[in-house]
Amino acid sequence: MWNSVVKVLSMIHEDERNTSRAGGLVRKMESFSFVLNMKLMLKVLRITNELSQLLQRKDQNIVQAMSLLVDVKTRLMSFRNEGWEPLLREVKSFCTEKKIPIPNMDDSIPRWGRSRLDGNLITQEHHYRVDTFLAAIDAIITEMDHRFNEVSSELLVCFSCLDPRDSFSKFDVEKIARLTEIYKEDFSDLDRSNIRDQLETFILHMRRVEQFKACHDFGSLAIQMVKSERDIAFPIVYRLIKLGLLLPVATATVERAFSAMNIIKTDLRNKMSDEWLNNLILCYIEKEIFRGLDESEVRKTFQASKNRAIDLPRPPRRPRHD
Repeated sequence: MWNSVVKVLSMIHEDERNTSRAGGLVRKMESFSFVLNMKLMLKVLRITNELSQLLQRKDQNIVQAMSLLVDVKTRLMSFRNEGWEPLLREVKSFCTEKKIPIPNMDDSIPRWGRSRLDGNLITQEHHYRVDTFLAAIDAIITEMDHRFNEVSSELLVCFSCLDPRDSFSKFDVEKIARLTEIYKEDFSDLDRSNIRDQLETFILHMRRVEQFKACHDFGSLAIQMVKSERDIAFPIVYRLIKLGLLLPVATATVERAFSAMNIIKTDLRNKMSDEWLNNLILCYIEKEIFRGLDESEVRKTFQASKNRAIDLPRPPRRPRHD
């Protein structure tokens, strides 16, 4: 879409009735620096695409995601160590095709934000390879290590073994028992010595009792255990499930919540109450659920919630298509 984007921006710039920054954007796009950054990010996004899609699924397979994370980091490290020359050739080829000037990589330039008078000069090649290419890859790998460090990754994998879907298909006694060692302050020595036997009995009971086969997440499992008083029969396991509810396993859901807050909480809504804000964010995040609701039933419920001077207006009729 490169040619089309440049053409549209040029047309906007030539339209005097619509003053804009389009002309400056054309100049930025037709620069070596822009092309290099574009090609670099395209390559990074392609490497991380499968992991990104997996983490954004609501029915996450944490074990699979953690395993894929290792391979993605390996590919990023390989790209960091061996990808500069192929990337530079691809960028130069693109610039030649689009008639974009290619700088001499041996020319000296000042570091970003520094004056030439300081005498602290570097080559063009150093600027693009070290300060741009390597800096970007290192920042991404560092962020991955921060988000998915050894402790958090182990927690995610261990808690995923308690997932009730498919009749506890991921159940692993040793990995779940490991949680009682990680959370030492929440479990006594007696709890840690009894956890494996309790887990063995727990999984046999869960797979046999029909009412637990419909559980699809920690929340529904905890509710069903309390209703049937299994939280009393399996107190250590239930405590682990409560800890799992506190752990933000669905990382993509948390990210979407913060993104929605930035969209919903505008300057005009800055003084709204927390309850109203929470309701708006919930409606925004769970769009698919709310689209399936019957509007007439919602209107009736809202109308009946308090006495009103007039009835709520009816929605406009949709045009019929024969």
